[in-house]
Formats: sequence, C-alpha cells, structure tokens
Amino acid sequence: MTTAQRFTSIWDAIEDTPQQAASMRARSSLMMSLTEAIRQQGMTQAQAAALFGVTQPRISDLMRGKVNLFSLDALMDMAATAGMAPTIQVSKPKAAPTRRPARKTPAHA
Repeated sequence: MTTAQRFTSIWDAIEDTPQQAASMRARSSLMMSLTEAIRQQGMTQAQAAALFGVTQPRISDLMRGKVNLFSLDALMDMAATAGMAPTIQVSKPKAAPTRRPARKTPAHA
C-alpha cells in the first residue's frame, strides 16, 4: 500500500528540488499576472510584444503558459514594463520541507 504525499503546489510535486519548485512557482505566478494584464487591457499579442520589446511568438509562449521558456529576470522586467510592481516575498515554511533524494549524475558530467 502506498502512502499519499501532499504537496503545497504542483511544482513541489513535479520538480526535483525545492529550489526548482520555488523558481517555477514564481515564474508561473508572474506569467499568469502578465497574461491577465494583457487580456484586461484588450491588447493584441502584437501590441503586447511592442510594449515588452519582444516578438509576437514570445507573447504567444507567455500566454500559453510555457514556463520553461522564461527566466524569472525576463518576467520581472516584463511586469515592471507593464506598470506592475513585482516583488519577491519570502516566508518561513510552516513545516520542514520534504526533501527528495538528489539525482545521481555520472562523475564525468
């Protein structure tokens, strides 16, 4: 019988380390906020691209939630350009985080 694990977010469940999960949580949150801002302002992807200084396909990637294609820095820059006030909030965990075993990599890697 397998014991079910509970995770704070989907990222905690699917990422290999707490650091990767934290980065993905921050990036996905920013992406959702940016997508919502674009939609609320009624901008086309081409207009959003011009505002952010990127290509229209890049905005398409943003709006489709392709998190792995964006760095946290790029998303923070885009949010600031959109007139948002992006911040990073650090809080202490309620309980000790569950640690996953580190992946083994070959010595020559």
